[in-house]
Amino acid sequence: MGNYDIERYLNVRSAYGASFGPDGERLSFLMNTTGTPQIWTLEEPRSWPEQRTFYDERVTFASWSPERPELIFGMDEGGNERAQLFRLDAETGEIENLTAMPDAKHRWGGWSHDGDQFAFTSNRRDESVFDVYVQDRDERGDDATLVYEGDGWLSLSGWSPDDSRLLVSQAYSNFDQDLYILNLAADERELEHLTPHEGDVRYRSASWAPDGEGIYLVTDEGDTDTLYLAYLDLETKDLETVADGDGWNVGGIALDDETGRFVYSRNVEGYTDLTVGEFDADEPTAFETFPEPDLPGGISGGVSFDPDAERFALSTTGDAVNTNVFVVDLESGETEQWTSAPTAGIPPESFRDSDLVGVESFGVDGPRPSARETSSRAGLEVPGFLTLPDEHEAGETPVIVDIHGGPESQRRPSFSSVKQYFLDRGYAYFEPNVRGSSGYGAEYAALDDVEKRMDSVADIRACVEWLQDHPAIDPDRIAAKGGSYGGFMVLAALTEYPDLWAAGVDVVGIANFVTFLENTGDWRRELREAEYGSLADDREFLEEISPINNVEQIEAPLFVLHGENDPRVPVGEAEQIAEKAAEQGVPVRKLIFEDEGHGFSKLENRIEAYSEIADFLDEHV
Repeated sequence: MGNYDIERYLNVRSAYGASFGPDGERLSFLMNTTGTPQIWTLEEPRSWPEQRTFYDERVTFASWSPERPELIFGMDEGGNERAQLFRLDAETGEIENLTAMPDAKHRWGGWSHDGDQFAFTSNRRDESVFDVYVQDRDERGDDATLVYEGDGWLSLSGWSPDDSRLLVSQAYSNFDQDLYILNLAADERELEHLTPHEGDVRYRSASWAPDGEGIYLVTDEGDTDTLYLAYLDLETKDLETVADGDGWNVGGIALDDETGRFVYSRNVEGYTDLTVGEFDADEPTAFETFPEPDLPGGISGGVSFDPDAERFALSTTGDAVNTNVFVVDLESGETEQWTSAPTAGIPPESFRDSDLVGVESFGVDGPRPSARETSSRAGLEVPGFLTLPDEHEAGETPVIVDIHGGPESQRRPSFSSVKQYFLDRGYAYFEPNVRGSSGYGAEYAALDDVEKRMDSVADIRACVEWLQDHPAIDPDRIAAKGGSYGGFMVLAALTEYPDLWAAGVDVVGIANFVTFLENTGDWRRELREAEYGSLADDREFLEEISPINNVEQIEAPLFVLHGENDPRVPVGEAEQIAEKAAEQGVPVRKLIFEDEGHGFSKLENRIEAYSEIADFLDEHV
C-alpha cells in the first residue's frame, strides 16, 4: 500500500539552523542525514557539504564565533533536555565540552561581540530556577562565573553592543514575560526592570538597538489582542509602536546591532510574511524597507546575518517543500538556495499541499454541548489544514486528525514526512488549531485556560462532525493522533466522544494532570501550572478532566508511545493509561523507547514507531 515505505519518507532530509561564519564565506547548518541532526558546513551554494559532528545524539543549535573559526553548539543525552555546550574548532575539528555538568540544563545566551566570552542560563544551583553565567571561551566546566542568581525561568537575549550588559527575559507563562538589563560592570549586580506591568503581557524577541540606548521587541502591551513590533527607550522606558501586524501576530525580529538592518515576520493564517529593512540611525522607529524575498513553501525563519549584514540566511519549508537553507541579498531581495537536503528519491511533485479551512464550533459565550447534545450551535470558527491524498474516492477516504501539542502552539503548513507518508497510503490528514492555539491572538489562546480546558476538546468534536460531512471522507474511518499535549487531546477526545473514533494514537501524551505536574521537571512546573491550573488550587478539577479517570469511556483501539527519558511528560503517563485501558478491554498497543525523551529523534526509532503506527491504523481504520 503506497508507493514508498516509511523508511524512505523518514529519509527525506531537512537543513535548517543556519549561522554565518566570521569571514562571511562559510555557512553552518543542521541536517539530519545521519538520522539525527548534526552540524554541517558549506563554502558556496549547493556545494558538497562537510559534516562536522558525528554523534548519535541530536545537536540542538550551532552558533559561530563573531571573530574566530569556531562554533558553540548544544547537545543533550537520550532526549533528557539537559543540554551541554560544546566548542567546535572549525580548522582542526577538535571538540571540547565547555560545561560538562550533565545534571543541569544550559540555555544559550550568545557570544560577546569580541568572541572572548559567551553567556548562558542554567539550573546548576537549583533545578527549579535558572541563573545567569558568563564564561571565557577557553574555560571549562565549573569555571563559568555566576553573575546573577535567578528566582525563576530566566533566559538571555544577547549582549549589549559594548558587551557591558546582558538583556534578560523572565517567563511566568507563555503569555506573560518581563525584560530586564543586567549590568555586568556594576559592583552589585541587580536586574533593571524594563517592563513593569499588570496582568499578562508578552515581551518577546528582544534585540539591542545599535546605539545600545533602546530595545526592539514584539509585545501585546496595551489595548491589543495581537503582537506588534515596538521600540523601548531605555532612558525614558517609553514604548513606541514600530509596526503592527494588521490583525496578525508579528512573530519576531532578527536585528544586526551594528547596522540596524533587520528582518521581521508576521504569522498570517499560519503562513510567514517577511519584512526586510534598515532602521534610521537618528529616528529609531523609522525605517526603510527592501524587496521581500521570493521563497518557496510559505514558512520561513531562523535568520542569520553575514558579518556585514549584506545578506542573511534562513530556512524555508512548506507542505510540499522539505526544509532547506536559502541566502538572501538584503537590498535586492534576490534569493539563492544553499543546501540541497535530499528527498530520498521521492519525487517532490508527489508531495501534497493542504487547504486552509474553517470549522464552525460552539460560541465563546455559550455552554459547551455535552456528548449527547448537538454541537451545531455555531459561533467560533476553528481554522485547520486539510490535505487529501492524490487519489481518493468519494465517501471512502479514511482521515487522521493530527492534534498539535502546546497547547499554546499552532499547526502550520510546514513539511512533514510522516504526513506525506500517510497521504501516500491513502489517508487524508486534518490538522486543527482549536481554541487555545497560538497565532490567532491572546483572546483565542486563552479560551482553553484551566476551567475551559475541555472546550478545546469539544472543538475536536466539531471538526470530526465537519469531516463526516465532507464528500471525500468515510465518517466511520476517523482516527485521532497527537503528541505531548496533543496526546492528552487524543485521550480526552476518546473519553469524551467515544463514538466518533475508529482508533487513537497517543505519543508522549498526558493521561493524568496531577501525576504529570507532580513528576514533570522542576524547572517546568510553575510555567505549566500557569496554563493548566495548580496542584494546590485546582487538583479536583485536574483529576476530573484527566483521561485516566474517565478511561472506562474509551471504545476505540489505542496505541501509546513514549520515551523513557522524557523530562516533560514522564513515561509513567503512558504506563498508566495503557494499563487502565487494557483492563477495560480496550485493544491497546504500547511502545516505549529507552533512549528517547519527549518525542523521537533517532532515525531507527522513528522508523519503528511510525511503521507500527501505520500497521495499527491499517488494522483498525
